[in-house]
Amino acid sequence: MGFERASIQFLLKLKQQGIPFDRVLTVGRQGLHIGANDLHRLLTENGIALSRGEVEELILEQKGYCEPLLKLMGAGRVDSMDISDYEGASILHDMNMPLPATLRGKFSLVIDGGALEHVFQYPTALKNCMEAVAVGGYFVTITPANNLMGHGFYQLSPELFFQTLHPDNGFKLKHVIIYEYPWKNTWYEVNDPAKVRSRVQLKNKKHAYLIAFAKRTAVVPIFAKIPQQSDYSALWQASQGKASTATDAISKPSVVSQLKRHAPRWVRSFANLYWGLRPFRARFYRKFDASMMEKLGID
Repeated sequence: MGFERASIQFLLKLKQQGIPFDRVLTVGRQGLHIGANDLHRLLTENGIALSRGEVEELILEQKGYCEPLLKLMGAGRVDSMDISDYEGASILHDMNMPLPATLRGKFSLVIDGGALEHVFQYPTALKNCMEAVAVGGYFVTITPANNLMGHGFYQLSPELFFQTLHPDNGFKLKHVIIYEYPWKNTWYEVNDPAKVRSRVQLKNKKHAYLIAFAKRTAVVPIFAKIPQQSDYSALWQASQGKASTATDAISKPSVVSQLKRHAPRWVRSFANLYWGLRPFRARFYRKFDASMMEKLGID
């Protein structure tokens, strides 16, 4: 995927909030998918004064890869990890395989800019990224959510990050954000499915990407406790000692779903049209505004 306007703006805001860029690891060597005019505008808006010519030089310096931009943000060292050296990655490792002990806890910031969805053993790849982060460091993943079938092996759900970037695994999840591409300067914060007591779903027409951002707070065995989807966990907990109740609750449609199923076709068509025009329902999403952006990295 690489870094485009939305992901670059997010990283610039992280830097403004003091997130450590001392030693950065990108999963795959990430390219800059942005024109010089747009990048110049973004940098200027975020207090980085470069001329238009200097921005062009920055884009061309490493043949369009992201290292010069990350160093402009203050990165002391930038490494990239890939299975092959065809793009010049500095660390060769197959993310389908466990991370070598020599790389665990070595990076202040690990960035997946759209690589993990291409790795077949996704849980292993995610665990590798989490293990690479030093305590006090951060992990950012920018990944396909909707309308990108065929882009990689997977499109990801917000639920995944609420259940994996979790204290059980030594992480504090700070934000899960969704945006549509091409980006129109609008992000939405995704509400935790466990808190809204519902699956957080999306029916939209554009490509949608998730950004999950978390801080590593402790070294613990990652995935020693297998993550479970929150609605099923709630059912299991509520029905301890009543196995048949749990089974019935999972299989029995909700009242709302039954109403939808038996409503006249015109009602269902109208509802589908309405939610197609307004996909980001207030119950599940809220606009990620400027005031929230200024507190990205604050505990």
